Amino acid sequence: MGEETGVNRPRSFLPFTMVKVKGDGNVNNQIDELMSNPYVEAFAFFSVAVLALTVFLTLWNMVTHYDDWVEIKKGNLAVALATGGKIFGICNIFRFSIANNDKLLDSVIWSAYGFVLLVVAYLIFSLLTPSFKISEELKNDNRAIGFISCIISIGLSYVIGASIN
Repeated sequence: MGEETGVNRPRSFLPFTMVKVKGDGNVNNQIDELMSNPYVEAFAFFSVAVLALTVFLTLWNMVTHYDDWVEIKKGNLAVALATGGKIFGICNIFRFSIANNDKLLDSVIWSAYGFVLLVVAYLIFSLLTPSFKISEELKNDNRAIGFISCIISIGLSYVIGASIN
């Protein structure tokens, strides 16, 4: 059951635990060794990005006064456009964050910061339109507002992404 080192470790059928890692047994060194494999690194960034996207969309859903997925299920194209813009924007920020940072944690931190800026942009957009409420217009399937909301999320994600270092 143990390895040649004399340390008893239970066998696991998970692929990442069966990878032989060189080094002194330090966990950080082992993680660095695993992350030096481009396939493992890509999978790690992808997994964290999908998890963060899910968390960010859930948080953003708390900012709006409707449930995105209920409205989309009802066929609300305005909400679908706005949500699509959010997804694109968040993923685009992750793209820039991954491209500009070597460490997974740094990418997550910059992506979270970018997400906050995207939400702030949404709130500013709401403040700049005092004659109507964005959330109500989206819930009422105002497709023009949905389209503008989508474009704002996409456009500002490039601005935010370009500022990530």
